[in-house]
Amino acid sequence: MDLRARLLVKYKKNIIDDLANENIPAQEDLDELVEIEKKESQKEAELENEIDKTEGDVSDAYLTEHENKFRTEVMIKVMEAIDLSKIGNLEDDEARSQIQEISKSIIDELNIPLAKDSRHKLVQVIEDEILGLGPLEMLMRDLTVSEIMVNGAKNVFIEKSGRLQPSPVVFDDNDHVMKIVDRIVTYVGRRIDESSPMADARLADGSRVNIIIPPLALDGPTITIRRFPADPLTLEGLVGFNALSPGMAEILKAIVKIGKNILISGGTGSGKTTALNALSAFIPHSERIVTIEDAAELQLQQAHVVRLETRPSNIEGNGEITQRDLVKNALRMRPDRIVIGEVRGAEAMDMLQAMNTGHDGSLTTTHANTPRDALSRIENMVAMAGFELPMKAVRAQIASAIHYVIQVTRLEDGSRRMTNISEVNGMEGDVITMTEIFSFERRGLDENYKILGAYKPSGAIPSCVEELGHKGVILDNRYFDPDNEVEG
Repeated sequence: MDLRARLLVKYKKNIIDDLANENIPAQEDLDELVEIEKKESQKEAELENEIDKTEGDVSDAYLTEHENKFRTEVMIKVMEAIDLSKIGNLEDDEARSQIQEISKSIIDELNIPLAKDSRHKLVQVIEDEILGLGPLEMLMRDLTVSEIMVNGAKNVFIEKSGRLQPSPVVFDDNDHVMKIVDRIVTYVGRRIDESSPMADARLADGSRVNIIIPPLALDGPTITIRRFPADPLTLEGLVGFNALSPGMAEILKAIVKIGKNILISGGTGSGKTTALNALSAFIPHSERIVTIEDAAELQLQQAHVVRLETRPSNIEGNGEITQRDLVKNALRMRPDRIVIGEVRGAEAMDMLQAMNTGHDGSLTTTHANTPRDALSRIENMVAMAGFELPMKAVRAQIASAIHYVIQVTRLEDGSRRMTNISEVNGMEGDVITMTEIFSFERRGLDENYKILGAYKPSGAIPSCVEELGHKGVILDNRYFDPDNEVEG
């Protein structure tokens, strides 16, 4: 029996036990229930005439109070009727099809007074509970949801278009949330319990998941899911969203192609990974790329990519593999480029050494508010790792290794912008010198409170322009004209 089948058998008993403790509503008068359903359907039809609903809206898929009354009874019958050990060995589509058929037949057998659409929703909820992530599945199906935040059983938020909003989706209780947590971490070989109450994982679609549970999370299990589009945004797509100007895109394409080392800086949710994915598209397909991440989320399009992922320690506290371990190992794998999802610790020193020893064109990200702060953070990481090097020597390593710093920012209106591109020039005394190439200048708000501004060239021409010419990449000098600003 494979892992999926064993997990399903395990959850069958848990679900039946939990459902048995719920109060199944007593049989009400059939005519009265039919009348209630008719009234609710009539209200929904009236609302549909008044409101233009978005395709995939979560509220459409969520059970009403009336529909939810029958969920427990149908769920118990379905769980008793199916053999989860066999279901678990089927392909996902076939397993879902069988559960749908069983659920529909039980609803018919119980003569539940629900309209066709309501029955379909009830079947979908049962299917999600058995094979998926329970209530989270309906949020995962909404492609406009970019982030899901579960703050305990009854407090779920989502992010749409860069804005946070409450979700109608709730769990039965915190035990229900923990079952979904257990399902997520088990499938990726992680664990979470009171002795190890934090975990990072990824879902099958590449979404990144962070989980923290009591006693550290005081209001119940907390799940944060960062979703990424199935088709990663390209640099052209980002230009279309006004995240940067065409001139900025052209210089970025050029410096990636010729193998400049780039550090992408920004805050949480600012679009660092999106920018990293977009830039990586211009790495030549002839090169061997090694990616290193805590939770794999990069979506490189090249054929020759080796993906490495860290591993936490086991229950005995052994077996941990850190990013630093992976960076050291990557250097023995004959990489042309090393892409690190995010540097946040001692691996910063190994990354700098790799960039300085022939692995040009490497890319990484870090958390910082400005390009200058980003370099300072790298400096601090090296110092905190215990390397007893003079600060001037560390800064010289940074100035030699990192060629460009890109700053991405999430603004108050929810938009994400590339607010700065700076070139690292070298050292003057003990100070790393930088030249700003492009910046985003804010100029107020429009009538919808969207931030107005312009992408402005500073007038400085990157020092690599001559090298670009030697390698057959010609940039239009108008991109760097201070008068050639682009509204964004």
